[in-house]
Amino acid sequence: MSYIPVIIDGIVYGLQLSLLAVGITLIFGLGEILNLSHGEFAVIAGVTAAVLNGVDVNPFISALVGVLLAGVFGLIIEKTILISAYKATGETRILSGMFITLGLGFALHGYMANQFALVSYSVRLPIDTIEFLGMVFRPTNLVAGGISAITLILLMLLLKYTYFGKAVRSVVQNEIGAQLCGINPSRIRMIIFFIGTMLAGLAGIMQGLSSTIEPEVGVQLTIFAIIVSIVGGVRSVTGTIVAGILLGVVYSLVSFLIGTYIATIFFLLAAALTIVFRPEGLLGHKV
Repeated sequence: MSYIPVIIDGIVYGLQLSLLAVGITLIFGLGEILNLSHGEFAVIAGVTAAVLNGVDVNPFISALVGVLLAGVFGLIIEKTILISAYKATGETRILSGMFITLGLGFALHGYMANQFALVSYSVRLPIDTIEFLGMVFRPTNLVAGGISAITLILLMLLLKYTYFGKAVRSVVQNEIGAQLCGINPSRIRMIIFFIGTMLAGLAGIMQGLSSTIEPEVGVQLTIFAIIVSIVGGVRSVTGTIVAGILLGVVYSLVSFLIGTYIATIFFLLAAALTIVFRPEGLLGHKV
């Protein structure tokens, strides 16, 4: 039996995890806010797309609106309930951000689970499977993987080669020094929060392509995103992407060979071992 299709499924899943976790990494690395409601933004995008699909809106438009709504809602949250957290510094900011976003996560989860309990987002292409060299692949998986990979590449180029990317690195390294150079840290944080929550929304849409996304999965997505971010390096975008792909492959293989429950335990074990033996993550504190 060939494991290549399983590994490809794992890479696709890992790319989706990377999309989700990169948002956690960017938001924490820049503003020291650990967004414990992050997975709910993926649910917002998926539920929005599903509702629009139900009234015969074009699937592409539905997905786009879902992703944009996740980003806009993130922007509103960043400019309202997180203001008190941003006023604090050091550990106080981290703890305040955790409590605020945890409460937000519970509120969003409860609302979504109650109001959209029967809604699920799933996209299927006209062709169910593709056979190549005796192996069977799902076109929806390949499309989801391709979109995720392109998005992550564009994000890396944005952070590495643009003025905005340099501004982000400046704020992360020395916020006061960045201000003296004419950079507005508050505006950079706002843009990053918008991008991070849109990436979470896109991850939700991609999960709808490769499988389904339902209102109840927000908490699980948040936990997985945090684990990937920890393993990759909580301030390292590159490390987060690498960790997402590696953990996606491991999760897919363990799920195939043993079961999904054991695969989740492997996720938690990876985070625990990383904290013990390499607390800075796979690729340190690079941004």
